[in-house]
Amino acid sequence: MISLKVFLLFTIITGVVYPLLITGIAQIAFPVKANGSIISTNEGKAEGSALVGQAFDSVIYFSSRPSAIGYNPLPSGGSNLGLTNKKLKELVAQRRLNFIINNHLDSLAVLPPEMLFSSASGLDPHISPQSAFLQYNRVADARNFTNKQKLRLKQLIENQIEPPQFLVLGEERVNVLLLNIGLDNLANESIENK
Repeated sequence: MISLKVFLLFTIITGVVYPLLITGIAQIAFPVKANGSIISTNEGKAEGSALVGQAFDSVIYFSSRPSAIGYNPLPSGGSNLGLTNKKLKELVAQRRLNFIINNHLDSLAVLPPEMLFSSASGLDPHISPQSAFLQYNRVADARNFTNKQKLRLKQLIENQIEPPQFLVLGEERVNVLLLNIGLDNLANESIENK
């Protein structure tokens, strides 16, 4: 009987009290992060999470890193294809060709690896600054930007570059969702100023 009481006590403590306490602390101390780092428009519409990559297939947007799972967060994962796998080599060759054609690049252009290989989670929301700048001309041309708008777009990319975590972990990166939201804001500003 005592063991049953102890079991019920610890079930209440670890299954109810502790989760509620931690959730409450997180909601007070880090409300944005605790709720999934959701990015919303000025109208309050959720655009996505800053932590989860998503597909941007239109030429008027910067492209995300390829995803082996179609950016679906439920089965999160990579392809698990080894470097000597024929299918991986074909995928990389096709991604390279598509990126070069879509962005009107020279066939000998050196592409950043994140645009050729999917991430281990399939949900990486970041690309390198180099990847963003390689897409710059395509996006500017697709939106018919003037030279002044192109300059502002270049500044937008530079402003979106995040440093390595704690200045030493990882590399500089650009969050594609935040970049594309900034791009839409830039385009809307231009329309309003006309």
